[in-house]
Amino acid sequence: MSAQIRRPLRKCGLESTLSLPQLVVCGDQSAGKSSVLEALTEIPFPRNDNLCTRFATEIILRRATTDAITIKVIPDDDRPPREREPIGAFKESISDFEELPSLMDKATTLMGINNTSTSTSRAFAKDVLSIEIEGPFRPQLTLVDLPGLVQTETRGVTEEDVRLVTEITDHYISQHRTICLAVVSASNDYANQGILKKVRKVDPGGDRTLGIITKPDRLPSGSGSEKAFLGLARNEDIFFNLGWHVLKNRSYEEGSSSFEQRNISETGYFRTSNFSILSKECVGITSLRDRLSQMLFEHVKQELPKLRKDLEEALTESLRLLEAMGCRRATPQECKAFLTQLSLDFYEVGKAAVNGHYEGEYFTPNSDHPFSVESPMTIRRLRAVIQYKNSQFSKALRTYGYKYHVDEHEVDAGNHATEREEMESEARKPDVESEATKPDVVPGVGIARLMPPIHRSKRQAMEWVRESLFRTRGRELPGDFNPLLVGDLFWEQSSKWQPMAEHHVEDVADVCERFLDALLREKCPKDVYTRLWSSKVEDALKLRFDASAREMERIMEDIRSYPITYNHCYTDTIKKRRHDRKEKPVANHINNITERATHPADASNCTSTPVYPGKTSRGYSTEVSRDMEDHSCEEALDCLCSIYKLSQKTFIDNITTQVVERHIVRGLEKIFSPITVNGLSDAETEAIASEPPSARRQRELLENNIKKLNDGRGILRTVGRRAAP
Repeated sequence: MSAQIRRPLRKCGLESTLSLPQLVVCGDQSAGKSSVLEALTEIPFPRNDNLCTRFATEIILRRATTDAITIKVIPDDDRPPREREPIGAFKESISDFEELPSLMDKATTLMGINNTSTSTSRAFAKDVLSIEIEGPFRPQLTLVDLPGLVQTETRGVTEEDVRLVTEITDHYISQHRTICLAVVSASNDYANQGILKKVRKVDPGGDRTLGIITKPDRLPSGSGSEKAFLGLARNEDIFFNLGWHVLKNRSYEEGSSSFEQRNISETGYFRTSNFSILSKECVGITSLRDRLSQMLFEHVKQELPKLRKDLEEALTESLRLLEAMGCRRATPQECKAFLTQLSLDFYEVGKAAVNGHYEGEYFTPNSDHPFSVESPMTIRRLRAVIQYKNSQFSKALRTYGYKYHVDEHEVDAGNHATEREEMESEARKPDVESEATKPDVVPGVGIARLMPPIHRSKRQAMEWVRESLFRTRGRELPGDFNPLLVGDLFWEQSSKWQPMAEHHVEDVADVCERFLDALLREKCPKDVYTRLWSSKVEDALKLRFDASAREMERIMEDIRSYPITYNHCYTDTIKKRRHDRKEKPVANHINNITERATHPADASNCTSTPVYPGKTSRGYSTEVSRDMEDHSCEEALDCLCSIYKLSQKTFIDNITTQVVERHIVRGLEKIFSPITVNGLSDAETEAIASEPPSARRQRELLENNIKKLNDGRGILRTVGRRAAP
């Protein structure tokens, strides 16, 4: 079953995406790995050079009706594309092993190892040499032979080469589906051989490591070293769940002997040496082949469910990443199609948000995010935030928009000289409230620590008006006032309107910008977002804000002009204030001239109230101020309060409709619509939407991985059906 799975999975290239079950031969330099590999595969690798140990070599043995040998090179992913392409294209087939050395020379030269005459020459490479061998008597087996670990620099081997070999070894043995065939030489103390430390680090339980001892014939018979290696082979010192195996390599004198002669020599050695005490299943090349086949079979069977799970997870993640990249954007037509769809999504969501029609997944509320203008989830519901901001602006302007707050009830009935003295004393006090009494930030206005209105009593307000009266006096008769006086008072009283309105417009513009930013970030890739924002959205927002500033200036020009109104509420308010002002003294004087007496006839509680018209007239006349300036001030103050109240409502409506709605909010979705995309040239379309080279490479990688994973899924399903009872 291992060959049924591994061969097709490798053929579809899945090994570069998922960790597959495999046997990896690893060990220190000169540990006898190549001899082990040669004995297992019975392939006469070149013995006059050491090139086969300079890179990872993958040997795939496959049973077939005819003999065939195919060699190819799998390039390292870290190589630049210009190097990967010729290396990946290398593929040669031979029918005779005598051609193998020259073919391997070609492959290693392609990797840049053989060419010692150039600065690009290297001693090792991370590329993989793949040798597929078919034949009627070949076992179903796949092995990976790694370069031997180098402990120190030597002539022709640099410190970088030492690091590279370590990196290659760590890459293979750390994969959790790899069975490590850790080769140690009996000619060297195994405590000094670094491969054992490495495999125990990545496989501390020894669940996927088989130790292989080579060169046992180099040990003096009966020596302590021989006893130590016998104990190691019995799994008594360094324990591996898969155990240990002992092989006898061909000696230097036996270098020209055949594989059959090699096996006979090995059999004789294990029959007569002290290693004869070991089980026959743990010595010799024949038993090792059987052991590896069975081991790999059990390993694959155990890993198959996990492999399916990992494959599905990798496929889901690759599909997610590819979907996040959007459709392919290489040609102008693909770019325009992408932008058209993007603009349609943008337009529909933007229009729904502006109109307050919160339907669809984008507006789905999140219970974990309460309503807050700072919350990204709340900003999606743009109309709700705008309404909230406008209402807060209206509330703030009504509460904090006037400079002076006049308390109509703080009026002293004493003589005017005394009142003026008191008023002058109060006027010398600071106008602004202490820092401790200032209000906090006004929600929806955007002005921190907004100054509250300055408190003024009726006497202080009259003095304020009187000062303006003096400045604006013309030829009007006593008791009258220059009509321009109301304008002066109104401009001073409404001096906070412009900064408050400007802050409100900026605040709403910021909300709209945040809304568009979040919408684009969700709907398009990062590279497209950056280019689209800088080329289209940012400029459009600036134009809209500039238009709102011009509209604001026109409204402020109206405010700075003399107030004009034809609203009857203006005169109604003045009449009401005059009536209220006269009603109180009349009531007071009527109460003062009223006499109450007990009825003499029956001494009951009944009273009579005689009224004397003359006394009433004289008493009321004494209460009416004879100061014509006071009369003018009161009349002017009535006009100011009336026009301020009326203009304030108009100003709020104008700012929210003519500035905020007309220039900032309305038509926000049209900034990037299908009509906008239709007007773009091919050059503009590509400049905004084309994928950068890195994204194209990423897309190709993801599409390639998805194809491999889908092929692998089909292979695993087929194997699963065959394995089912």
